[in-house]
Amino acid sequence: MRLKIILSFLLLAFTINLDAHPWKPSHYVVIDTDGGADDLKALNMLLASPDVRILAIIASGGTIDAQDTYIKVRSMLDSFHHEGLPVAISYNIKGANYQMPLHLKWAESENVIPPLTSNFIEIVKREMEGETSPVKLVALGSLNSASEMIRAGLSFSEIFWSIGEMGTPDDMNYTLDPESVAFITDSHVPLRRVGYTGEEALYNTELISALSNVKTRYADKVASLFNTPGEMADHSFIRRGVDDMIPVLLHYPELFVSVSTPEGEWLVPGNRENIAAKIEIILRGETVNRNQVVKQFPADTSFYFPDIQPYIMDIIENHGRDEFVSGILANELHRHLGIFAIAGVKMGVRAREYFHTGVDEMKVVSMAASTPPLSCMNDGLQVSTGATPGHGLLEVMDASPLPAAEFRYKERKIRIELKKDIAEEMSRELREINFIYGLDSNIYWELVRQKAILYWKNLDRHDIFYITEL
Repeated sequence: MRLKIILSFLLLAFTINLDAHPWKPSHYVVIDTDGGADDLKALNMLLASPDVRILAIIASGGTIDAQDTYIKVRSMLDSFHHEGLPVAISYNIKGANYQMPLHLKWAESENVIPPLTSNFIEIVKREMEGETSPVKLVALGSLNSASEMIRAGLSFSEIFWSIGEMGTPDDMNYTLDPESVAFITDSHVPLRRVGYTGEEALYNTELISALSNVKTRYADKVASLFNTPGEMADHSFIRRGVDDMIPVLLHYPELFVSVSTPEGEWLVPGNRENIAAKIEIILRGETVNRNQVVKQFPADTSFYFPDIQPYIMDIIENHGRDEFVSGILANELHRHLGIFAIAGVKMGVRAREYFHTGVDEMKVVSMAASTPPLSCMNDGLQVSTGATPGHGLLEVMDASPLPAAEFRYKERKIRIELKKDIAEEMSRELREINFIYGLDSNIYWELVRQKAILYWKNLDRHDIFYITEL
């Protein structure tokens, strides 16, 4: 009997391990922002972390007007190539339009046009529909949007609200809409009030220097707040830990002290040095282990074959570590450095970037068929998206082969196709090498390898594809 119980527990543990999803983020969030400079820090930290999945962002009035918040958020996401991450808008609250955040440019925004009417409830409802993980609301401004969504029947597991003072709040996030605070407090949804670090600068010279050396798009954006000469760099508010304490709390709750007040629980930041170190880790994107066997793929060029060594740093610098690692894995799977395999890697990374999602989260239908060399693209797609046949997320269509694929994330779908001139150039080069040397020649494979390395280094995934929303 005892042996049977032990075996049952072992079987249960084995089953749980099989069902566990190694890439599933810990935090599924909807973010409500009112366009403050501290919101920029918070948003970039949440964007940087692979342990957070952002379902939608609401642009609200508060620090500035809602339409200005929308322009800042949408333009920044588009500059990061996250065109498929939804931004909704709420016109319920009039902005105070403080000059510093109003004039702070988040990205080039000439072509960004805000929606004419509030659409946040329908967009958030659409993005939450079918989501099986608990969804948290991150409120970086007032609680107006939170109360409206709960009244509309949307369900959040928790609300994380940044508000600085314990006791009777006099923070702007409270005074914008006290009625919504009272409604949320009386609701069934747990409200986590997250405090600030105080008046002393959190973003000191050491932290700013560290962020400047991280070399990710998100860390660069945060560092740029302090590296711009003039009033912005010296503004005491953005040097404090304010709305950006929520991302730190989500990842490292042990750094916060829980204080009970008549209004509810306050989560107050603790050791300043520890928090600064964690901000750097979050903006590095190192909040979870990305690999399953090796801790990290080295950037040290001596680990790689001599012919690729001169290109390693350029590939990482120009295309990012994600594409670099996906390229390594795809070509090891493919068993040679292939031109269309590299195209598939770049296409898959671009699709994930578009939706700002992780691996194993998209359904992919490849039009590359099953005949080489075009079908080699399928190996690149598998590795870069995690949509493998084993996961049941990859389908290959054999009719009318094209260097294209459809990517479905939730209820949204896009088609990405390699531009015609680039696809024709790749095919022409392969035909010429084959005509001269033949597939059985070692010279053929060596020349293909050389071409693939150059394509990997030189082709920018943001320039080589047509992207169509379906």
